Amino acid sequence: MIRFTRRRLLFALAICAGWLHSPGFAAEIERVEPPNWWIGFHQSDVQLLVYGDGIGAFRPTVDYPGVTVLDTLATANPNYLFLRLRIGDDAEPGDFDIEFTGDGESITHRYRLDARNPDPEHTRGFSPADAIYLITPDRFANGDPGNDGIDGLGDVVDRNQPGARHGGDLRGIIDRLDYIAGLGFTAVWLNPVLENAMPAYSYHGYATTDFYRVDPRMGSNEDLAELARVGREKGVGLIMDMIVNHSGLHHWWMADPPMDDWVHRWDGYVETTHAKTLSLDPYGAEIDRREFFDGWFVPDMPDLNQDNPLMAEYLIQNAIWWIEYLGLAGVRMDTYPYSGGEFMAEWTRRVMEEFPDFNVVGEEWTENPLIVAYWQGGAYKHDGYQSWLPSVMDFPLNSVLAPSLVAEESFSGGLNTLYSMLVNDVLYPDPGGLVIFGDNHDMMRIWSQLGEDYGLFELAMTYLATMRGAPQVYYGTEILTPSSGDHGVIRSDFPGGWMGDAADAVSGAGLTERQLQAQALVRTLFNWRKTSAPVHQGELTHFLPKDGVYVYFRYLNDERVMVVLNKNEDVYALDTARFEEVLGDARSGVDIIRGATHDLTSPINLTPRTALVLEID
Repeated sequence: MIRFTRRRLLFALAICAGWLHSPGFAAEIERVEPPNWWIGFHQSDVQLLVYGDGIGAFRPTVDYPGVTVLDTLATANPNYLFLRLRIGDDAEPGDFDIEFTGDGESITHRYRLDARNPDPEHTRGFSPADAIYLITPDRFANGDPGNDGIDGLGDVVDRNQPGARHGGDLRGIIDRLDYIAGLGFTAVWLNPVLENAMPAYSYHGYATTDFYRVDPRMGSNEDLAELARVGREKGVGLIMDMIVNHSGLHHWWMADPPMDDWVHRWDGYVETTHAKTLSLDPYGAEIDRREFFDGWFVPDMPDLNQDNPLMAEYLIQNAIWWIEYLGLAGVRMDTYPYSGGEFMAEWTRRVMEEFPDFNVVGEEWTENPLIVAYWQGGAYKHDGYQSWLPSVMDFPLNSVLAPSLVAEESFSGGLNTLYSMLVNDVLYPDPGGLVIFGDNHDMMRIWSQLGEDYGLFELAMTYLATMRGAPQVYYGTEILTPSSGDHGVIRSDFPGGWMGDAADAVSGAGLTERQLQAQALVRTLFNWRKTSAPVHQGELTHFLPKDGVYVYFRYLNDERVMVVLNKNEDVYALDTARFEEVLGDARSGVDIIRGATHDLTSPINLTPRTALVLEID
């Protein structure tokens, strides 16, 4: 628990000044966050942020069995009051009143304690057995056109503008869960869906203006809970995209912050340097560290100050609240290192303490595996840093996947680049826990990265479906969605998600023959993957690529899978004798992609630009 500290003069000053209250001034409560809490957490205390005109001058009391007010803290801003409740072991679920009194006035706020969901599957995290489908909700499907425009939110829908809102929402995703499950995906990662009340370019969701409210143009909190529940029933868990590094400039507290150091402030605008090495550089200068960690991402995304214990606790509790409320299968943490290692260690520790079977994957966008591996928990760090993070996004592997397929073969290029990147797995405490991917919402689509070459696309999808780690595929990849480097184009609309679309990816209407072929490939690979124990938890042995062919095996006990990636544009005769150390006396294997049986006692004639995934007989 990050507790209130009396050492900070700013906070202590507020205690001395906060109880002044002008006669005749009526206080009111506008917000209490978190809006409810649960019984049975490992950490028994909960910090409440109370906001309203003059509320800092009031003292809270609670008369409910098992609930005690431990601390109260007024700030330099009289419109805030922080209080810490202890939820005892004898507390029961139910509603109770928090009574705020001051200068003869009284305000009552009704608060609720719920019982935690007892089902261990409610918050069981994703694993290497899962395959993740990434969605930008505004661009997937408009299930409820009635919420396209919301009074007071602006940034109206205009599908002709790549950077505008297009109207996709949670209802559109709920309506297509059968399609997602049918493709073989077992988890959905949504780009952020919380309120982004920004005047423009709000569709991406990364400028949060209310940490406890789904953006009404996406739906409601109840809609998000329905998505999680229905998805779980269909075998598709929900991974929530969270951001603790920054908020949106129009977050409600920016107009009336509780204290000066609620966000990082500078004499003028200072942007983060994005110098990722500073997270572990033993020689880094303090000014460089400060600019990296405390600099703002962009002018309309204030950098939150996690060194402020009230802010730190607010962000930790917010994550716990959403995980329990929704029953999540994971959290993808945006810009993981930017909030600072000490805070992120505590954030992750607290989350994993409450949900031991949960999973969190951190975004550390760098091609340097040494930096990415630093954040994964489970191993000694050179500086003694202890991380609790189970998973990281494998950006180093992503950085070579498409280039290795496109480049000409050479001793140090082509498939050898992809092969050689895996030696860096010695840096990771758990390489099998990584999330691997070909593209995402921030980079050019894999189809375009590969020069729209279908054979190379087949190799890339096969690699993602069979390599160690949990694969993530961006929506529309299965129908060969192209893109430029423009973010609005990368996050293009999913065909059939809007009335009047010329094509519908779900039914297949209007898709080209090649798109249908790609969709069938993805469906075959990832539905097979759901039941392949060697891919989920097996060992990996790979052989040095030769003549444009890369062969590796996944095996567990007596189950073996042979993967062959043939990059050649001509037929190639693959001599299987080289793989005897893994094949042993195996005589045949069945290709799960095309269904053919291949004789392993003689050379296999490989079709140009195709993959084989052989289940060894």
